[in-house]
Amino acid sequence: MPKKLDIALLGNPAIRQTCEAVDDVQALSIQSLIDDMFHTMEQAGGVGIAAPQVHADKRIIILGSRPNARYPYAPNMEPTAMINPELLWASEEKEKGWEGCLTVPGIRGLVPRSTHIKVRYLTRDGESIETEYEGFIARVFQHEVDHLDGHVFIDRVESTLDLMAEAEWLETVMPQQKA
Repeated sequence: MPKKLDIALLGNPAIRQTCEAVDDVQALSIQSLIDDMFHTMEQAGGVGIAAPQVHADKRIIILGSRPNARYPYAPNMEPTAMINPELLWASEEKEKGWEGCLTVPGIRGLVPRSTHIKVRYLTRDGESIETEYEGFIARVFQHEVDHLDGHVFIDRVESTLDLMAEAEWLETVMPQQKA
């Protein structure tokens, strides 16, 4: 039975570490961690989560975009475990978009990210996948891979003026996105 793991908050050393590659994808500890990460992300209302966010020093991310209370306009993407993910190529074209993070609750930031990326990762079965993402999914992938290298979205904003309390964001920015 998967369990909800504690989410490390900004300031916890786990958030700023560079994670280790996973050598044995089939290890029971890795498979269990993946199950727990899926469950934790779902319970927390996230569209992605990285292993250091749950105090695990491994290069594992979960992407699982879907509309929810935190991201009502998110596209649907089947939740996917990505082991040892790599960014192979990123477009020079960047777009600023609002991001939040389970590790930095209550804050949103306007973050520039590449709009189109090519990536490679291992599935939980050990299969190597190369694929491309664009838009919101590309943003989430970049956000989660940043965690594996000790970065959080507030490191990527161009100015502190691009940060906003989530309550203010919900009241002022969110209604504009509906229009």
